[in-house]
Amino acid sequence: MTMGRPLAYDPEKALDTAMQVFWSRGYEATTLQDLLQAMGLSKSSFYQAFGGKKEIFLRSMARYREKIGQGLSQLLENSGSAREFIERMLLNSAAEARRPNETRRGCLIMNTATECAQKDGDIAGEVSSGFEGLRALLCRAVRRGQAEGGITQEVEAEALAGYLISSLGGIKMVVKGGADEERVREIVAVILRALD
Repeated sequence: MTMGRPLAYDPEKALDTAMQVFWSRGYEATTLQDLLQAMGLSKSSFYQAFGGKKEIFLRSMARYREKIGQGLSQLLENSGSAREFIERMLLNSAAEARRPNETRRGCLIMNTATECAQKDGDIAGEVSSGFEGLRALLCRAVRRGQAEGGITQEVEAEALAGYLISSLGGIKMVVKGGADEERVREIVAVILRALD
């Protein structure tokens, strides 16, 4: 039995690169040529390693969910309070308002939800998994905040988590639409008042 030729590229880095391309351009606007050029792969290597455009997009979505989920979980654990975590998470979205309009990418999951989730069941499944992961994390944060006394106990944690997801989506949308950081900080202040 002979050994196959070793890969001339790192599949994990190639997947991260594809994720960045989809995040910047969106699924439908990204062409196979865009992916091949960014990843530095031939067409045959691409198809052999990743299947097709949809397959690598689904893997990119899963990778994004994993990375964002790990980052937010770590931020929650390292925050002095759950309310501080929620504020930092919302303000991190405001930080994108400092970038030029053409480089404001928003959230890959939320972008995909509005772009094409209703057109494809597999993509809708990835979007749903992304929202479910975020909802679970925010429920955990809200429950912690309620136990700490920094978040109202008059509203169920699940309802507040849903409110925060929709608020986060709204922030990302107004940032992509050109809102400046000061405007976004005003919005965040209003969102936080609803947790009192």
